[in-house]
Amino acid sequence: MITNPGMSSHRRLWIALLLLSASVATAHVLDDVDIPKLGMSRPEFLLDPARAVQASVAEDSVTFFYNQTLDHFNYGPESYTAFNQRYVVNSKYWGGADSGAPIFAFFGAEAPIDGDIANVGFLTDNAAQFRALLVYIEHRFYGKSIPYGMTIKKALGDPNIRGYFSSAQALADYAEILLHLKQKLKAEHSPIIVLGGSYGGMLASWFRLKYPHVALGALASSAPILYFDDIIPQDAYYSVVAKSFLESSSSCHETIRRSWEEIDRVASEPRGLTKLSNTFKTCSPLQSSSELKKYLRFLYAQVVQYNDPSTQPLKLMCDAVNGVPPRKGLLQKIFAGLVAINGNLTCYVNAPPSGTFAQTLLGWSWQTCTEMVIPMGITRNTMFPPKPFNLNSFSNACKSVFGVPPRPHWVTTYFGGHDIKLILHRFASNIIFSNGLQDPYSSGGVLKNISSTVVAIYTAKGSHTLDILGADKSDPDWLVEQRKTEVKIMKKWLAKYYADLRAFGN
Repeated sequence: MITNPGMSSHRRLWIALLLLSASVATAHVLDDVDIPKLGMSRPEFLLDPARAVQASVAEDSVTFFYNQTLDHFNYGPESYTAFNQRYVVNSKYWGGADSGAPIFAFFGAEAPIDGDIANVGFLTDNAAQFRALLVYIEHRFYGKSIPYGMTIKKALGDPNIRGYFSSAQALADYAEILLHLKQKLKAEHSPIIVLGGSYGGMLASWFRLKYPHVALGALASSAPILYFDDIIPQDAYYSVVAKSFLESSSSCHETIRRSWEEIDRVASEPRGLTKLSNTFKTCSPLQSSSELKKYLRFLYAQVVQYNDPSTQPLKLMCDAVNGVPPRKGLLQKIFAGLVAINGNLTCYVNAPPSGTFAQTLLGWSWQTCTEMVIPMGITRNTMFPPKPFNLNSFSNACKSVFGVPPRPHWVTTYFGGHDIKLILHRFASNIIFSNGLQDPYSSGGVLKNISSTVVAIYTAKGSHTLDILGADKSDPDWLVEQRKTEVKIMKKWLAKYYADLRAFGN
């Protein structure tokens, strides 16, 4: 990438990100790697209206700002700089400090906390039976928790500020807030169970390992903690996507498989990109066939990842693809599937990111360019053309944007991951790794019990973080049972904690 040496780092960063962004369908802006969106929040076009959170949930919550330490791990003068970190408390169901009633803490991830409060219905559904205090903590550099009151764009444009944006700092933030809250509420003997989904699920499991004196246990939903440092094959994610399409509709799978070559063929014709732009009603003219193909890859990935039983976007897409008469051509079939998922919009494919997604797009780009290096690629796949992950290309792209190379081995160095059963069965306890095997990210999750207290719970048809969404009367029996199992395990943790508390004279 060519940059103007006289251009400010802020301006250069923003232009670089815009140039590297291929679509709104991805939470990653670098063209040299395909890392589909993490996070538990469904894209707007995949939301189930029946799961809309009641206004009372927000009414029961109170927002606080904690004076958070900028740098937990150094002792230079700037390390003691403080910033406001947002957390939200719902005390409606709490049994109080005197009874030692538990605290359930939800860890925010790569987005403002507002969406999580609206989506993680598992907490409010079960808080009453646990008599639990509910706490939602926003991740640093997202939402209203950005140091110095900056925008995410400005913070990432300052190399002296963005260096404090890491998972280790985030975990220390959570520990500090939770200990502060217990002290403030005089709740010394109220045990804390932490929860998170996706990247937040990874944080929850790592928090239990790093801060066992703070958290009694962790529920880590759809946490792909093994998708680092070549622990699993790089093509695991997209293999699940292709398999899901094939099982849903072999004709839909075949149409998509054949479409990649057709897109390139049309693009190679005179004014071919204009033809593609018109066919797919793009918001701005396509600059290359790769731009369209990247958008479609991520769209197919999202359709499978968030293929909730209540909305079934995979079936919706394939029915639309299969419903177009052959005489209309291959690309019209693909476009019909796109419209079925997105709805009737004025334009598609390359609309500029906006709102909270724009913030996630920027923040997650920094995180994946530094430590969250998920080596995801496409090698031998039945539906997608090859696009293998190349660390050198990825590293060069990151350096061109942020000026620093990624550290692909840091997650496994700091948190572990290799030989996970051999390591964790020796000392870890009280972690639930929950997954739905239809979620492509489950390929990087823990799917086997590690010990009697570090357990894997999965469902064959579950989607990404489905278990921690709010319950609905239409939920299938297997999902109801998954949640019941999780609740039962958490009750066991608490029963043992209270027994230990009595045994040790507290």
